[in-house]
Amino acid sequence: MVGEAQIRYLKDGRRLHMQHGPIDIIAEAFGSDEEVCNAYAQGEAAFSNVLADLVSVLPHLQENLGAKPSVILNGVAAEMGKACLPFAKEHFVTPMAAVAGAVADHVLDAMIKDRSLRKLYVNNGGDIALYLAPGESLRAGIVNNQDAPALDAGIEVGSSDAVGGMATSGWRGRSLSPGIADAVTVLASTAAGADVAATLIAGAVKIDSPAIEQEPASNLRDDTDLGEMLVTTGVGPLSEEEIELALSSGYALARSFQQRGLIQSAYLSLQGTTRVLKQLTHHQNWRTA
Repeated sequence: MVGEAQIRYLKDGRRLHMQHGPIDIIAEAFGSDEEVCNAYAQGEAAFSNVLADLVSVLPHLQENLGAKPSVILNGVAAEMGKACLPFAKEHFVTPMAAVAGAVADHVLDAMIKDRSLRKLYVNNGGDIALYLAPGESLRAGIVNNQDAPALDAGIEVGSSDAVGGMATSGWRGRSLSPGIADAVTVLASTAAGADVAATLIAGAVKIDSPAIEQEPASNLRDDTDLGEMLVTTGVGPLSEEEIELALSSGYALARSFQQRGLIQSAYLSLQGTTRVLKQLTHHQNWRTA
């Protein structure tokens, strides 16, 4: 049993809050009152059964895509697998790496269907699906450390950038990571694609150091898809050299993803030091503290 989805307007009357189990979405549409109202109704209908559908195939979503899939997935589950597949040949990855982004994409696609909106974002716990009509733009802020929240960086995305999603991952987040990045934010054509890329890039920001504490993922969560993989539970102060080495490792992977057309750009942060991989074909206004 997964209970019922809870859907309501926030106090500002402009944003829609959709929550069901671990899924926690805030969506905001911009347009005429009628178009926004219809978009929200479509989003509610699309969201209501997402969690139940995913739970029904959860064991298959936790399988390494490097192995032959045991079943044919449908709906959001299929989109998760599709987003992860380009990465699966060279990396251990399960469809769960794209779950938050894929759910955001699913809700956004439902909300914009047959609607006339200026822009729309669907923020699923920091993994965000975007729609921008021609000439529109959106600004987003990045928090490096959720335990000490501050606006550490920002990005302005325009419709000409062809960015459909952004996602952030790191060892401090709600997902387990073998890396030590405080935050890795990725922009891509879909939120699902950004989600899996951010997960893998954050995992690549790592070095061997006595300052890093790790445990098998299975010791921390019974339902993890990472099995006995060592994941980071603490990071002490690192030297400048260690920070640069770790960030360079993640940056190199991000650049390879960009060259393959899997991502647009990326921002990496570790203990106050940042690296930005800018988009190749458009100018994006990344702002760092």
